[in-house]
Amino acid sequence: MGISLGDVSGIGPEVTAAALALPRVRRALVPVVFGDGPTLERFALFGRYARATPETLSRDTGPTLCVVTTLAEKDRVPGKPTREGGRAQYAYVTAAIEAARAGQVDALCTAPVSKEQISRAGIPFMGHTEVLAEAFGVEVLMLMDGPRVRVALATNHVPLSALPKLLTVERLTAQLKLLSRSLAPVVGHRPRIAVLGLNPHAGEGGLLGREEVEILTPAIRQARAARVDAHGPLPADGLFARPDAIPYDAVLAMYHDQGLIPAKALDFERTVNVTLGLPVPRTSPDHGTAYDIAGKGQASRVPMVEALLKAAQLARPRAPRPRRG
Repeated sequence: MGISLGDVSGIGPEVTAAALALPRVRRALVPVVFGDGPTLERFALFGRYARATPETLSRDTGPTLCVVTTLAEKDRVPGKPTREGGRAQYAYVTAAIEAARAGQVDALCTAPVSKEQISRAGIPFMGHTEVLAEAFGVEVLMLMDGPRVRVALATNHVPLSALPKLLTVERLTAQLKLLSRSLAPVVGHRPRIAVLGLNPHAGEGGLLGREEVEILTPAIRQARAARVDAHGPLPADGLFARPDAIPYDAVLAMYHDQGLIPAKALDFERTVNVTLGLPVPRTSPDHGTAYDIAGKGQASRVPMVEALLKAAQLARPRAPRPRRG
């Protein structure tokens, strides 16, 4: 399991160490932590790990600390992010991705980074999902996988003003196919997918916007023709009003907050960010760097535990299905 440490000034190092200290996590995976040497040396757990660099990393080694940076003390103070720390956290992500591309790790789990600090370091960065899509050259889909609801996002980190141009019949059809294909092995059947409308009340038949009529409905129709069990467009407020009675295996939301607000409100700690469409599983806890509590021993390890176990579950080889005939 390739684990990028996130921002060393945030809670990434402490929640990673705390999660990996649990026996049930250690039984599920062999960790390879990409991060800062001096930062991880604060935690006794990592004293038992083998040491490597991205150049010397070997798949045959057990639990490993892959030292990507050796930051100065001023650049690794909890709660006080720096530009050098921003540059470092991006380096951990790219090192873990390269290890996955080289077949040295079977899955990725990324601790939280700061888009602001990475950008301040002069690196254009919109999020892990976008970097992963570019690195592997594939179309991906962000899925918030929670115990009560699974919500995928048709668009990620974009302004609302850009939505009308980004939502196309072709894009939504492809996303519904990807979502169905990715979830089928997880749920054990062809997943039933709800498609949310973009406008209030799913457009009211065109009275409150034409996107549902001209884009969403044709996309759903095309997806259903390809054997995707898609339904909608549905009003978001009505669907999420009864979260324990949602008759769908997953929901496709049109934009970031439409999907993430209910997902986080329903179960913040146990909801895991999963990137669908990659050749290796990738997960992340559903929270940020939390500078205000970094280094104070207040951060919960539960989200990181859930993210690690979800990645291990997704990476576990499955028995091939018997061939018909």
